[in-house]
Amino acid sequence: MTTTPPLFLKGKARMPGIEKTAPRRAASAGRSSKLGLPGPAFALILIAPCLLLSVAVIGYPIFDVIRMSLFDVSRTGVVREFAGLANFAKAFADPVFLQAARQTVIWTVCVVGGTLLVSVPIALILNEDFYGRTIARTIVLLPWAISLAMTAVVWRYVVNGDFGTLNMTLAALGLPFENYPWLADARMAFLIEILIGILVSVPFTVTILLGGLTSIPESLYEASAIDGAASTKSFYYITLPLLWPFMQIALVLNVIYVFNSFPIIWIMTNGGPANRTDILITYVYKQAFAFGKLGNAAAGSMVMFAILLVFALVYLFLTKSQGARNDD
Repeated sequence: MTTTPPLFLKGKARMPGIEKTAPRRAASAGRSSKLGLPGPAFALILIAPCLLLSVAVIGYPIFDVIRMSLFDVSRTGVVREFAGLANFAKAFADPVFLQAARQTVIWTVCVVGGTLLVSVPIALILNEDFYGRTIARTIVLLPWAISLAMTAVVWRYVVNGDFGTLNMTLAALGLPFENYPWLADARMAFLIEILIGILVSVPFTVTILLGGLTSIPESLYEASAIDGAASTKSFYYITLPLLWPFMQIALVLNVIYVFNSFPIIWIMTNGGPANRTDILITYVYKQAFAFGKLGNAAAGSMVMFAILLVFALVYLFLTKSQGARNDD
């Protein structure tokens, strides 16, 4: 009686269904280039020009600002004796700096929060299939195609107290707004700037949210409809949780952009009246180019850089965790 040897004893034969599980990445880790260099070293050589350019364009200005914040600097930019943290102490002792910091928080929170509140329903509507959806999406994205400076110039003309179209329209409706100075009142001017900030931030946010909505499988909504779930429950239990990672990315990116936004406030009010619409970026600009206090301006820039660096790291963490979830 002869028996057939086990399958795993036959030369190069394998057990059925058993395959090598070593990842391809590990197999290619030891590869080398045609020049005989290891893979990572060859890749580093290829990206070296870009790295050098980034260091020259980004790294040196950052180093120069750090140096100026720690030294006494003349109006002409001549770096003199070492001052330590004196420039930072002057900045934090300046009531205008503290006021600009508070207004920066108000500006960022109101613009970013208002943008999300407006963008979510707009993205939900534009995600529906209706006649003229392409035209509607184009109209929503139009403000994104116009520069912030041009948008600020147009709106400054609209709310002008003497010949603005807003006063003309309201006066034509019989309302007592003829020659009303909208930008002369600090609170009203800041409110108008916040509304304009929301307007120009909505297209970018809607684009991100639309990308998230299109990635949600339609089968989930079909299953919830079969189970008898209402549209509100489908939104809270399907749309909102799956859209939340995209909302996080939009939130962090908008904070970075809005926190550092300069054209709207500077063009419309120059931070006035009485510095009541100043934010940190306009404060730094005035310190450097209006008053010649380059050391104070550099210290304020470093404070802004530290805050933005934190948000940039948060953004990298969110994108990394989102990529890990997608891989899983």
